[in-house]
Amino acid sequence: MKKQKIKNLAQCLFLPLLTGGLAAFFTNDSMQKFEEMVKPPLTPPGYLFPIVWTGLYILMGIASYLVFTADAKGDDKEKALRLYGLQLAVNFLWPILFFRFSLYLFAFFWILLLWGMILVIIVMFNQINKAAAYLMIPYLLWVTFAGYLNFAIYLLNKV
Repeated sequence: MKKQKIKNLAQCLFLPLLTGGLAAFFTNDSMQKFEEMVKPPLTPPGYLFPIVWTGLYILMGIASYLVFTADAKGDDKEKALRLYGLQLAVNFLWPILFFRFSLYLFAFFWILLLWGMILVIIVMFNQINKAAAYLMIPYLLWVTFAGYLNFAIYLLNKV
C-alpha cells in the first residue's frame, strides 16, 4: 500500500514538472530573449524564473496528490483534476506564445485565462482538501505577477 502512495505522489509531481520541462525545452532561448527586452520595475533576474517555477510545479504536484488521494465524492475529484490538467496545458502554452512567437498581448490574455482557471481550481480543491487549495495560492500569486510583467513588457516593447 505504501508503495502505491509513493508511486501516486511521484506521478503527481512528474506531470507538472514535465509540463514545465517541455515548455522550457520549446523556449530554450527564452532567457536570452528576456534579457534583451525592455523590462518594467520589479522584474526579477532571469535566473530566478526556473527556480520559482520548479518550486511552484512541486507545490502543484503535491496539491493534486492531496486531491487525488482525498476521501471525497469521485465526481468532484474528477472534475477538479480534469480542470487541473487543462490548466497545465494552458500553462505549457503561455511561454511558447510569449517567447517563441512574441505574441505579448495575446499571451497576456492567455495568462488571464490561466489565472481564472487557477482561481477556480483553488475553489474546487478547497472543497476537497483545504491544504491542496492553500498549496495553489503561491501559483496564483506568481501568475498574477507574471501577468503584470507580461503586460508591461507588451507596452514597453511595442514596435
